[in-house]
Amino acid sequence: MNTPSTPRRRWFWPLAALALVLIALAAWLLLRPSGEAGPAADAKAAADAKAAADAPRPALTVTVARPQRESLPIRLQANGNISAWQEASVGAEVNGLRLSSVNVNVGDTVRKGQVLAEFVRETTQADTLQARASLMQAEASHQNAKADADRARAIENTGALSQSQVAQYLTQEKVALAQWEAAKAALAATEVRLGNTRVLAPDDGVISARSATVGAVVGAGQELFRLVRQGRLEWRAEVTPSEVDRVKIGQAVAVTAATGREVQGKVRAIAPSADPQTRNILIFVDLPRHAELKAGTFARGSFDLGQSDALTVASASVVVRDGHTYVFAIDDQGRASQLKVRTGRRVGERVEVLEGLKPEAAVALQGAGFLNEGDLVKVVQ
Repeated sequence: MNTPSTPRRRWFWPLAALALVLIALAAWLLLRPSGEAGPAADAKAAADAKAAADAPRPALTVTVARPQRESLPIRLQANGNISAWQEASVGAEVNGLRLSSVNVNVGDTVRKGQVLAEFVRETTQADTLQARASLMQAEASHQNAKADADRARAIENTGALSQSQVAQYLTQEKVALAQWEAAKAALAATEVRLGNTRVLAPDDGVISARSATVGAVVGAGQELFRLVRQGRLEWRAEVTPSEVDRVKIGQAVAVTAATGREVQGKVRAIAPSADPQTRNILIFVDLPRHAELKAGTFARGSFDLGQSDALTVASASVVVRDGHTYVFAIDDQGRASQLKVRTGRRVGERVEVLEGLKPEAAVALQGAGFLNEGDLVKVVQ
């Protein structure tokens, strides 16, 4: 009865002991990595948290835009003065007369033939009346002398008059004719003098200066007024000899008055020689009549020389620091790089970049003025 169970009992305990050893070994292997990795994991997590805390955060939110290729006008900048196209000097043509009235002031617009001033006319009128009377007397004398000469010619061959008497009558006729002609010339001169007691505008225009004063006795040739003929003004721009070949007659010019108002003009003439003082060449630009344009004032202008392609950025992207011009390029990680550039033409809100910027760069737009080299930014659309 006991023989079959004896081998089982003999193998049971060794197998049980082996199983316990295997279980203990497995438990030790499982518990050992967990127990040793715990502090390391905690340390790594702490390091990651510290790194995240120490990592730079975006300092500013900016918008970006890429440079654009566009056609910009080519302009030549110049300075100069606004002057009268032609300025006429209006003076007295009579001598020693007193001004009785002055009818215009500086800035008045006048028409050709308009009376600007008048002199006292009584003396000249009296001279005219006397000259007219002298003419009538000379005419009567001429008629008598002519009648005597005609009778002398009629009886010259009859012997009633000697040759000397006939010659005397003919001479008297010639003298009377000369006196009559002289009287007519004297009357014409006094009438001209009478007409000159009225000072007339020689052309349409604007009075730019007035020296005439009521009651003043002036001499012949003394200036009384200055007149801007036809009210026309011109801008006399100064350009260097190296630039003058770029300017052509008929080109459009934008002239900025002292008030800031821009007026369109056109090139009328180019001086053939340079000014001996400045060594610059004058360009004469016709200007339209405009209330804000004043003769004698300084003005800036630009000549339109055509168009050319240019790489441009928005003016908000351009930052000027310490006398240099910069833009900020933003990379894919949001890092700002300060780029020194050379700018050119400015048209509206666009600025030409001549060098220092690649066409594919992403340039900071709004907020560029607050950036520094290496700043981390947040880019928004």
